[in-house]
Amino acid sequence: MLLTVMGIIGASLALKPIYNFSPRANELSAYFLLTFAVILIIYPLIVIIGNIVVNGAGGITWDFLTQDVIKHGELGGVNHAIIGTLLIVAGTAIIAIPLGVASAVYLIEYATAGPLVRAIRIAADILQGIPSIVFGLFGFAVFVPIFGISILSGILIMSFMTLPIIIRSSEEALLCIPHSIREGSYALGATKWQTIRRTVLPPSLPGIITGGVLGLGRAAGETAPIIFTASIFRSPLPSSLFSPVQSLSYHLYVISKYIGAYPVEQNAWATALLLIGIVLGMNAFAIILREKYRVEF
Repeated sequence: MLLTVMGIIGASLALKPIYNFSPRANELSAYFLLTFAVILIIYPLIVIIGNIVVNGAGGITWDFLTQDVIKHGELGGVNHAIIGTLLIVAGTAIIAIPLGVASAVYLIEYATAGPLVRAIRIAADILQGIPSIVFGLFGFAVFVPIFGISILSGILIMSFMTLPIIIRSSEEALLCIPHSIREGSYALGATKWQTIRRTVLPPSLPGIITGGVLGLGRAAGETAPIIFTASIFRSPLPSSLFSPVQSLSYHLYVISKYIGAYPVEQNAWATALLLIGIVLGMNAFAIILREKYRVEF
């Protein structure tokens, strides 16, 4: 495909002096190249998701969704793993979304430009680029000695992972609110906090929620941090925040190692389909919410 693109560009550059392409022809060529680039990006996604759907759809049964794992994943299902994944995502939302939104409000509405603000934004960008395995090792070194392998350890490390996404998306949502709206609120006698709470936050909520859901989608699909902090392969349903838990990503990681030793291929594909369905569903929900409640200024 890369050779095709290079050939098209080379042919266009070579023939242009000869045939003196019109602006319309150049526009069509650019449109074709952009369309080809979009197809080039979407094609691997379609192939990956299509392959997972074809191989995993047959394994999505009622027993698979309602039973616990049996015989190294050869039999049974992922009921406990689904519940564990939802618990970790819900706990991450409770911690990360309020902290992320509060940080964004401080950076946009209260902080003045200076070294501190730059340092906070640089730190958020660095956190967003750190590999997930590093977060896992950090959680293993900091949280596991205190809380053990538990839901709480997993929630805390996932909150660290999703904070940069939530902070950045919340900042962008707040920046989209025109400053004239704030000035109008001040002119009516509102305080700064009243202006933020009643005038700035409501129209920016779709963007804030979108960023939060996208961050939680990443948390639902991560494996490395959960391996070190929260998950084991087989466990009863957790009785407290200090209990270990199963998760879909860790379940998939473990049974994929048994492929060839046990007949677990069908359950592995089904688990992958269920996990990617949850992540894509959360992303789709975020997009729908953003488009439905978008406020035009």
